[in-house]
Amino acid sequence: MALSLWALTFLGLVGLGLSLRSRKPESFRSDTELNHLVVDEASGVVYVGAVNALYQLSADLHLQQHVVTGPAMDNKKCTPPIEASQCHEAVLTDNVNQLLLLDPPGKRLVECGSLFKGICALRALSNISVRLFYEDGSGEKSFVASNDERVATVGLVSAMGPAGDRVLFVGKGNGPHDNGIIVSTRLLDRADGREAFEAYSDHTTFKAGYLSTNTQQFVTAFEDGLYVFFIFNQQDKHPARNRTLLARMCKDDPSYYSYVEMDLRCLDPGYPQDFGTCLAASVAGRILYAVFSRDGRSSGGPGAGLCVFPLDEVNAKMEVNRKTCYTDPLETARDTFYKPFHGDIQCGGHVLGASESFPCGSEHLPYPLGSRDGLDATALLSRGGLNLTAVTVTAENGHIVAFLGTSDGRILKVYLAPDGTSAEYGSIPVDINKKIKQDLALSGNLSSLYAMTQDKVFRLPVQECLSYLTCAQCRDSQDPYCGWCVVEGRCTRKAECSRAEEAGHWLWSRDKSCVAITDANPQNMSRRAQGEVRLSVSPLPTLTEEDELLCLFGESPPHRARVEGDTVICNSSSNIPSTPPGQDHVAVSIQLLFRRGNVFLTSHQYPFYDCREAMSLVENLPCISCASNRWVCQWSLSLHECREDSANPEDGVIRAHMEDNCPQFLAPSPLVIPMNHETEVTFQGKNLDTVQVSSLSVGSDLLKFEATVTMLEPEAFSFKTPKLSHDGNETLPLHLYVKSSDKNIDSKLQVTLYNCSFGRSDCSLCLAADPAYRCVWCRGQNRCVYEALCSNVTSECPPPVITRIQPETGPLGGGILVTIHGSNLGVTADDVKKITVAGQNCAFEPKWYSVSTRIVCAIEALEMPFTGGIEVDVNGKLGHSPPHVQFTYQQPQPLSVEPRQGPQAGGTTLTINGTHLDTGSKEDVRVTLSNVPCEVTKFGAQLQCITGPQLYPGQVVLEISYGGSRVPSSGISFTYCENPVLRAFEPLRSFVSGGRSINVTGQGFSLIQKFAMVVIAEPLRSWRRRREAGSLEPVTITGTEYVFYNDTKVVFLSPAVPEEPEAYNLTALIQMDGHRALLRTEAGAFEYVADPTFENFTGGVKKQVNKLIHARGTNLNKAMTLEEAEAFVGAERCIMKTLTETDLYCEPPEVQPPPKRRQKRDTAHNLPEFIVKFGSREWVLGRVEYDTRVSDVPLSLILPLVMVPMVFIIAVSIYCYWRKSQQAEREYEKIKSQLEGLEESVRDRCKKEFTDLMIEMEDQTNDVHEAGIPTLDYKTYTDRVFFLPSKDGDKDVMITGKLDIPESRRPVVEQALYQFSNLLNSKSFLINFIHTLENQREFSARAKVYFASLLTVALHGKLEYYTDIMRTLFLELMEQYVVAKNPKLMLRRSETVVERMLSNWMSICLYQYLKDSAGEPLYKLFKAIKHQVEKGPVDAVQKKAKYTLNDTGLLGDDVEYAPLTVSVIVQDEGINAIPVKVLNCDTISQVKEKIIDQVYRTQPCSCWPKPDSVVLEWRPGSTAQILSDLDLTSQREGRWKRINTLMHYNVRDGATLILSKVGVSQQPEDSQQDLPGERHALLEEENRVWHLVRPTDEVDEGKSKRGSMKEKERTKAITEIYLTRLLSVKGTLQQFVDNFFQSVLAPGHAVPPAVKYFFDFLDEQAEKHDIRDEDTIHIWKTNSLPLRFWVNILKNPHFIFDVHVHEVVDASLSVIAQTFMDACTRTEHKLSRDSPSNKLLYAKEISTYKKMVEDYYKGIRQMVQVSDQDMNTHLAEISRAHTDSLNTLVALHQLYQYTQKYYDEIINALEEDPAAQKMQLAFRLQQIAAALENKVTDL
Repeated sequence: MALSLWALTFLGLVGLGLSLRSRKPESFRSDTELNHLVVDEASGVVYVGAVNALYQLSADLHLQQHVVTGPAMDNKKCTPPIEASQCHEAVLTDNVNQLLLLDPPGKRLVECGSLFKGICALRALSNISVRLFYEDGSGEKSFVASNDERVATVGLVSAMGPAGDRVLFVGKGNGPHDNGIIVSTRLLDRADGREAFEAYSDHTTFKAGYLSTNTQQFVTAFEDGLYVFFIFNQQDKHPARNRTLLARMCKDDPSYYSYVEMDLRCLDPGYPQDFGTCLAASVAGRILYAVFSRDGRSSGGPGAGLCVFPLDEVNAKMEVNRKTCYTDPLETARDTFYKPFHGDIQCGGHVLGASESFPCGSEHLPYPLGSRDGLDATALLSRGGLNLTAVTVTAENGHIVAFLGTSDGRILKVYLAPDGTSAEYGSIPVDINKKIKQDLALSGNLSSLYAMTQDKVFRLPVQECLSYLTCAQCRDSQDPYCGWCVVEGRCTRKAECSRAEEAGHWLWSRDKSCVAITDANPQNMSRRAQGEVRLSVSPLPTLTEEDELLCLFGESPPHRARVEGDTVICNSSSNIPSTPPGQDHVAVSIQLLFRRGNVFLTSHQYPFYDCREAMSLVENLPCISCASNRWVCQWSLSLHECREDSANPEDGVIRAHMEDNCPQFLAPSPLVIPMNHETEVTFQGKNLDTVQVSSLSVGSDLLKFEATVTMLEPEAFSFKTPKLSHDGNETLPLHLYVKSSDKNIDSKLQVTLYNCSFGRSDCSLCLAADPAYRCVWCRGQNRCVYEALCSNVTSECPPPVITRIQPETGPLGGGILVTIHGSNLGVTADDVKKITVAGQNCAFEPKWYSVSTRIVCAIEALEMPFTGGIEVDVNGKLGHSPPHVQFTYQQPQPLSVEPRQGPQAGGTTLTINGTHLDTGSKEDVRVTLSNVPCEVTKFGAQLQCITGPQLYPGQVVLEISYGGSRVPSSGISFTYCENPVLRAFEPLRSFVSGGRSINVTGQGFSLIQKFAMVVIAEPLRSWRRRREAGSLEPVTITGTEYVFYNDTKVVFLSPAVPEEPEAYNLTALIQMDGHRALLRTEAGAFEYVADPTFENFTGGVKKQVNKLIHARGTNLNKAMTLEEAEAFVGAERCIMKTLTETDLYCEPPEVQPPPKRRQKRDTAHNLPEFIVKFGSREWVLGRVEYDTRVSDVPLSLILPLVMVPMVFIIAVSIYCYWRKSQQAEREYEKIKSQLEGLEESVRDRCKKEFTDLMIEMEDQTNDVHEAGIPTLDYKTYTDRVFFLPSKDGDKDVMITGKLDIPESRRPVVEQALYQFSNLLNSKSFLINFIHTLENQREFSARAKVYFASLLTVALHGKLEYYTDIMRTLFLELMEQYVVAKNPKLMLRRSETVVERMLSNWMSICLYQYLKDSAGEPLYKLFKAIKHQVEKGPVDAVQKKAKYTLNDTGLLGDDVEYAPLTVSVIVQDEGINAIPVKVLNCDTISQVKEKIIDQVYRTQPCSCWPKPDSVVLEWRPGSTAQILSDLDLTSQREGRWKRINTLMHYNVRDGATLILSKVGVSQQPEDSQQDLPGERHALLEEENRVWHLVRPTDEVDEGKSKRGSMKEKERTKAITEIYLTRLLSVKGTLQQFVDNFFQSVLAPGHAVPPAVKYFFDFLDEQAEKHDIRDEDTIHIWKTNSLPLRFWVNILKNPHFIFDVHVHEVVDASLSVIAQTFMDACTRTEHKLSRDSPSNKLLYAKEISTYKKMVEDYYKGIRQMVQVSDQDMNTHLAEISRAHTDSLNTLVALHQLYQYTQKYYDEIINALEEDPAAQKMQLAFRLQQIAAALENKVTDL
């Protein structure tokens, strides 16, 4: 009963184990590629993010919810929400899941996709269909993830502090169309007016620099205590390398002061280089586990490794780096530290303890901080040839286990030992040849592992302990999860073993121990004995009284065992199985069981021996066999039997192991006996005291003979053999028995029987026999016999006989081996004396010689073909070949080869044609192609060989050798071409039954002779254990069915592979001659899937009633399409209509076809079968019965009744539409004709005006293109904008850069100024500094402006900090105006420091924009005005012109003038005469200016000579005349003197003028502001000068006042007549004005980031202060940009260009500037006749310009947001590019003058500020003051 119960239990466990092992992993398949996976530890729910989908799955991967997230209309360049009118490039775009995170406290899921710039959504954890938050209209501030699917995004949901807000920490790379943000902290709930997913604060983002050359690929994010960490790979370009970086920052750090990053390196223990790229990471137990990879391009080849970084070491290293940067000298730190995402960082200069005092950094400490000095670790585990793609780590009972995903679709199980070593103990094939994705997650209870491949999610058990049925299997698994639970008799986790904590009750697998019987006492026992067996058991578990053990001997009933310490005592069984034949013992299993449950403990094989069987183990040696075995058996001499040894041995026995005392016979002589001859044999005896030697006989059971023994003397005997014969062999060993009284006595008599005739057919063979055989050649009998049997013995053999040779031909070059067959060819090789073949000596080859029958020799060369016989000399006896055995010398001649080309990999079968190619034998021929053998496969009239591989493609010569001699090959060549390339294949899978058409496309297929589809099936180790009968063997399947189409396409039929494809690693490849190509592309590897299953028709018959046949099954479309599938009804095809995973529909023939296989005994009326054929396999699902009922209404009647009315209705509708469209067409043509007339008239008018304009401006435009736009460098630009308007002008110290400091004190002062710079970088100090100054009454508005400009230069190196200060001051200023309820007045003037700071900030930020975009239209406008003004007369005294835009600058008289073209020669410069256009009314100074303008037009204006530094000379004849404005010839009228003109000197058109330099002035360009013609002679009091028009207010003194008034009235009236000229000039310049306005007011990509940034700031503040008046916001924007910057630049082009602006040009620029100002205001100007001419001039355009401004502001508002990080990055680039060129030290020195002036007030303010007190700012200022003022402080 107990035995049967135990057996049932064991069988149950076996069944359980088999069911566990055969269970397939649970999985879920997605229709699209999977991206991310997370598991809710509390509920066990699995959330999966995929392309265009989100899935909510149960713990066992059953679908609970499915949400579609795409595709949608989008474009990476467009800003959401996407509107077709705004985003014309939008197309249907996939949504790749970029981020999927859980927020359990909030019971929500965070998901971000690649659509719409990477915006995110919050969803309910309980039901992902419920979207809690989603907003696509918030602009850039809500763009979280990357919108580039190739750029990874990682995130972490956590709290800012112990009770802080829930936030999302995000890290991502910067894609081509991303916003550039690298790291950011995002809200998850609305707070402080910010929505979810907006930045936590204005500072919680880091952005890559605009000029950054590095790219980041993030791997993961994790948290540890107060910190959050990011791991990412950064591809540096200078130098080019990949770095793995670990970044850390405090969670509660809204300003990112704590950001620190450093390198992580994973070293390969087998190679001198490291693994370069981190692919995945996991944190467990405050240890970071990361997998790194190395690509195949490195010297070590492809590979991967697992490295470990304890977080304590990580944090300690980061703290060391922080401390080093803060305190070490700048030079030391420069090579180690840098500023992440930007560039260099300023280390050093901070007090000791700064890193401890500010664990999360501070604004005055360097941040963000990057260090190249990181952590290195050596890989615990490394793998070559594959990548580790995922990692997750867990602990089981304190043992660390890592699960590693691989690139070939496996999960590696690795045990990480405490000593730092690792051991891979298992491998799970998840999805073969499909990469395991990075998200590898454990279930909440840590019992399951979720793995993800391209389109599948798998749930895998972390252990399969129960599948190991024995302790040995459990131990050998080495699974750290498993151990053997002794009392339960199963392999379990420790927690599942009830008594695991007791000693010896749970044996951990990695301890490599099982309960075993280590010793037995006694170690064996006779089967006829009884007794106890003491078994030593180790390790024996601790047993209680209830733990009763049973002993079980073989099939005997179990009995209770006794336990004494580690010994278990059992009683031997009386029921011992019989001893097997041929053995002397039987091994019986002793099993120890626990009585409770009959649980197996251990077992031991215990031997029971049988001495009676021992005596027969060795033939003819009974005594020796008995006494010599391993048991204790003894031989009884008297009883002649083997018995068990007794304790008290009696006489007449041979004791155990004393076999030498046995009676025995030995030493026979002779040892060889001839057949068929009686032979006398003698032998010896030993120990024969108990043997009756008188009755001995000898015999053999084999040859059935027995002979009587004769005793020659004591212990010497003999017998005579009969004539023995045996024809089967030459020799026969005989073991003879010896009997005495019919009892076998031990016999060691062994002799050999031999036959001389066997195999010795001729004399030579006979004489070559072993001399011991004594064989002779008997001449009379003509055969080989024993010498005693022949009376006519001969010692000489007959002459040799030649019967045949091979081969019969040979090459003229000789060298081949010829084999001569015959008889009597000698007894030994030495007998062969000479060989001649066809008259030529043939060199004997002794090693191939065979006695008498074969001689082998190598032939010599011969010059001409020849045929002859063979002669052999054997010991002087000659043998000649018969006439039919002849050898021929001939010359092989190859002539051609086919094919002429093949693949580089070889494998091409070449056919060589020629003559005598069958010379010699196959072994003699050698074919090579460039020293690469071509293996000969066919030898004959044609040769065939298979090419080998070549290293390089190209043409090679085919060479053929016979016997080592090369034969001429007539230049036959073969071309190796590049191997075929496999580019794509489809479909990607096949059923295991095969037969599916696989279309393979590529290139170079026409080279190939033979194709094959090869599948290599390697059994998986885990599946080998699962099969009950027989193990799976590796197998290679070759499918040879294919169709070759052309060079680029071949179609294969997939071969059938073994069933259970998941039990094998199946690798498919294409064999193309010698080239093999894996059937794998980027789309994936070819795979096999299990065949589908079909349900047979119910009852075996399907009634065909609805014109479709429906078949059901599973996995029908897994590897089959509708087009490929076939179905048949009987012998005819059923047309396929639908194929899904579970259903197949096809349309059968209309008439029932006959059955395909007619049945003789068919009870179903011989119905046709329904057959489904997928590839090579067919399924017969049943038979089809057609419905024979006839339709009531025929189809031929239905169609006309329906179709005729429909056609009539359609025709009527078309006619009505046509009539309506004709009428509309006529109306359209009429209106079109009117519009075309109007348009034609307008076009003519515009065309004329623009033609004139372009002709006039052509020269100027060419000049611009020739010389370029003379934009000032950045320093000159800022100097002029900041300091030129100052009281010192161009002499200002900031422009000259001269610092008045004694050289002796310069180093001290400079060092102190650097310290002062650090002090200014403290926000607390700077804010206090500014406030203190502004509170001083004597700190004037002019001083504020100058101070702000100095501050701009001093802080230029850290413009992001400057911006932060400006924002802070701005908020304070705004608060003042809002509180005063006068917000519109803000920014109206520059009366505060911050307002001037804004002006300077705009000037800095818009410099590049001016240079790249707006500069050209502004310069062209300036040049156009200048050209237009100079085209007509300009009064040099009144500064009025004929052509101007300014009515006050309009020349009021109609001056007569004529244009001249003069030729100018510049003296001493060797320049050819240059034509210059001038006016005859121009003063000489004006002419000089025009000449200088033309001659030096390609040089900067600052390099031009001044007009008063050159002399103009005219040589009308032989005399020269100096031309000047005033001379003795000047026209005089009373006190009035007229300035000389060209007309005055009568200079004509075409005249030649000479320009010479005299004392060229080197004054700076701005000194040329003096007006032309204004010289000392003009300023003499006694003379008044005029040029074109006498001033209207200078009437003669004699005229009455009344007359004066009338004159004035008349002059004014006449002047206004000329106002129409303004219109002419305006029309000419209109395009240039419009171009400038458009360049400045064009929203879109051209808007500088600073404008967008500041306008958004104003919008945010307006919203914050609840200012809803659009006019106020409009005024703010207008005052901050157009009026503050653009008007200033427009009125002063020399601020940005190297030009000289005349007053007449400036007057026109002022009109345009005023128009620009009017356009920017919302106030409507009512125009009338009394309105200023300037306003009337642009009255028509002003509305257009106003709309441009409105659209500009609106467009900016709709643009993508420029965050603080964006702006800071942009500003940092400006700082880095230009700071070095500025006079920073001078600015610091000038700023300090204000500190010195208000020293006490500043010190008091700092001492009253708590923040300043904490940073000891007052003390630091006092130290600086001491150094700068050279005095000792009181401190």
